[in-house]
Amino acid sequence: MIEYTISDVIKKLALIITISIAIAGTMLASEIMFSKTQVADTNVEENIQIAKEDLSHNEKVITSTKTTSRSSTEIRNTANNIENEVTTEQVNNNNEENEEKVTENSNEKNEEKVTEKDNSEEKEENSTSKKESSESEKEEDDDEEENKNDTAKTVSISEVKISKSMDLTKRTGLSREDFIKLMSRVKADTSGFFEDNAGEIYDLCEEYSINEIFFCGLISAESGWNIASNHRSTHNYISLMKNGKLISYSSVSEGLEVAAKKLHYNYLTPGGKFYHGKTLAGVKTCFCPSSTWVDLVYGRMKQIV
Repeated sequence: MIEYTISDVIKKLALIITISIAIAGTMLASEIMFSKTQVADTNVEENIQIAKEDLSHNEKVITSTKTTSRSSTEIRNTANNIENEVTTEQVNNNNEENEEKVTENSNEKNEEKVTEKDNSEEKEENSTSKKESSESEKEEDDDEEENKNDTAKTVSISEVKISKSMDLTKRTGLSREDFIKLMSRVKADTSGFFEDNAGEIYDLCEEYSINEIFFCGLISAESGWNIASNHRSTHNYISLMKNGKLISYSSVSEGLEVAAKKLHYNYLTPGGKFYHGKTLAGVKTCFCPSSTWVDLVYGRMKQIV
C-alpha cells in the first residue's frame, strides 16, 4: 500500500488546479477565435449579441476561476489543519511515551526499593537465624556438658539409696555396667530374667526417666521373681489389663518398653491421665487399689539393694 505525506497531497492538489485553469483558458481562447470567424459572416447585431455572450461567458470563467482559487485556498487550509492535527497527535504520542517512561522509571525505582527492603529483611532474618542457631548450639553444648557431669557423678553400688517416699523419676546414678553387675547379684532372681535383661531395662529407664530399682521392683511384685507363666507367655510384666485379661505383647523387648512408656506418660508425668504424684503412693492411687501394694513393691526394691 502506497503512503502519501501531507506535502505530497498539497503538491498534487496545486497541480490539478493549475491544469484546470490552463484548460479553461484554452477553451476560452478557442471560443473567442470561433466568434471572430463568425463575425465576418453575420451582421452587426449578431456580432453585438455574440460579444454580449462572450462577455457573459468571460464573467462565468472569471467566477469559476475565483471559485477554483477559493477552493484551492480551502484545500490549503484543510491541509494545514490536517498537518496541525498530525503534529498535535505526534506531540500527544510523545507525551504519552514520556509519561510511560516516567512511570516505568518510577516502577523500577519502587521495585528496587522493595528489593532493597527484602534484601534487608532477608539479612535480618539470616542474622536472627544465625543467632538462634548459635543459641541452640550453645544449649546443646550445655546439655552435653550436663550429661557429662551426670556421667561423672555416677555413684557406686554401695551408694545407691532408696526410700518409700522417693521420687520414682530420679535415676539411681549407677553406670550401665554397674547396674548390670548389681542385678547379677540379686539372689531372688532365680529365673535369671532380670540379669539377662538388665542392660535393656537400664536403657529404657534412661529413655523414660524411671528409677531402675523401682522398675525392677514393680516387675517382681506383679510377675514374681521367676516371672509367672501367664506373664511370661504374654510378655506382660506389670499386669496391664484389658477386659479383665492380660494384654499380650509379641516379645520381651516390646513388653518391657510398653511397661516403661505407660509408667512414664500415664503415671509419672504431670498431666498424665493417672498422675497423682511421683511416689509409690501416688502411683498406687490408680495402678492398684490394694492397701498392701506400696509395701509389696518397696519390699521387692529392698531385695535388690
